[in-house]
Amino acid sequence: MLFDTDVLIWLFRGQASAARHVERADRRAVSVVTYMELLQGARDREEMKSIKDFIVELSFDLLPLTENIGHRASIYMEEYALRAGLRLADALIAATAVEHHLPLCTANRKHYKAVEELELKVYRPPAR
Repeated sequence: MLFDTDVLIWLFRGQASAARHVERADRRAVSVVTYMELLQGARDREEMKSIKDFIVELSFDLLPLTENIGHRASIYMEEYALRAGLRLADALIAATAVEHHLPLCTANRKHYKAVEELELKVYRPPAR
């Protein structure tokens, strides 16, 4: 399963329900885009190291961008950016999931629902 940034943020913050989603996955993967989004949110070098260690310790496969992913993401942008508000990072993450034949676990169903060939596993974070 490919995990979206939001689910990993919940997991990184110690949310038990997010941990259960990750534990149940046969395969754990993240797009390099998700990894970069996590690093972008780091407040200092120590937090960056924690993020990197987190990905390694939980045995996530880090999936790089490829020519096929870029091509598929550009098609998604042409098709869904205006009609459904699809954004660049989400297009790349969706394309990564589809290219690797992985379901995408996300709490942001609305970001991805327009992409018909994408299998979504919706994570519902606890109410605040």
